[in-house]
Amino acid sequence: MADRRTVESFECDPDFCPECGSILPLPGLDDVVSCRICDFQKDTSEFEGIEVHSRKVFNEVKEKKISVEDDEDPIGPMVDRKCSNCGHEGMTYQTRQTRSVDEGQTVFYNCPHCKYQETEHS
Repeated sequence: MADRRTVESFECDPDFCPECGSILPLPGLDDVVSCRICDFQKDTSEFEGIEVHSRKVFNEVKEKKISVEDDEDPIGPMVDRKCSNCGHEGMTYQTRQTRSVDEGQTVFYNCPHCKYQETEHS
């Protein structure tokens, strides 16, 4: 019978189980890391020198240029917000429910000076 620590179905990143593809738990005090799905085991020495970095961005601003005729008046109420494109003080805004009802609205900010649009999920 083959040793479960050396038999692999496919090659993958060391953070994933090579048998079933699930995410492996972080190494602990044991000499091996065991997959919680298929019980594949990997020696903890294979994780030495690996650094894990993660980042979570909240309310990421999605920017988009919209085409509006120059002679059109700004649509929506004005708010004290500086345009990140041209630096103009004061932007109009509109809100829309673009996601499920239990989540916040999406706010669309429009610059009346350069017609730039920013989107914020609240």
